[in-house]
Amino acid sequence: MYAYIILFGILGLVFGSFLNVLIYRIPKGESIVFPSSHCQNCKKPLKWWHNIPLFSYLFLGGKCFYCKEKISTQYPLIEVASSFIFISTYIKTSSLYEGILLGVIFDLLLALSIIDFRYKEVPDSLSLTALTLSVFSGNILLSLNNTLLFAGGFTLLRFYVSYFAKKEALGEADIIIAAIIGAILGIKLGFFAIFFSAVLALPVFLFIEKKDIQIPFIPFLTLSLYIVYIFSTQFKQLISWIYE
Repeated sequence: MYAYIILFGILGLVFGSFLNVLIYRIPKGESIVFPSSHCQNCKKPLKWWHNIPLFSYLFLGGKCFYCKEKISTQYPLIEVASSFIFISTYIKTSSLYEGILLGVIFDLLLALSIIDFRYKEVPDSLSLTALTLSVFSGNILLSLNNTLLFAGGFTLLRFYVSYFAKKEALGEADIIIAAIIGAILGIKLGFFAIFFSAVLALPVFLFIEKKDIQIPFIPFLTLSLYIVYIFSTQFKQLISWIYE
């Protein structure tokens, strides 16, 4: 098992490095393939040993090998977060297939959260990929049923809230994330995760209410989904206790 944990940790670092490419290039409409990895300051292409996830950052002292410009801490932080995600999904599932699949889904949601927070946009290429993969996270027919249920429910909620609030509420991307939550968690845990996301978001929204700052909801939906999934057994017990 420990060998697989190490393997998933490495996979997470590698995929985290790819996430950084997605986060940086997709909002700018750039190709994620060409040009090859390069310094954002001096534009010089990186050698292979400049591009080893996490270790290159540490070895280079957090600076470009050529121009000595500081490298954003986002790069190692995303790679470490991705590694943690992959390890935790494997420990949770004890399955190579499910561990990798869910690791990729949560990583894509992490990238979406950062892009949404930074650019206030959610690329369909990432959200729809995560949605498609989520259908295969369990029983396909059941996951698809729950996906459609949550997508439909959130769409109706969007119409009602927008009507009474007299302004657009809940974006299309929020509906997609809700559908992913339904596919992965099922109905009971899915509804709980959406409620939990509101609980997580409430203090933040109250804090920035008078500061005229826009805070996207997707990061809270993503965090809630991850927490409820990892601790699903404990949350199922909590829900049973509430019903009783």
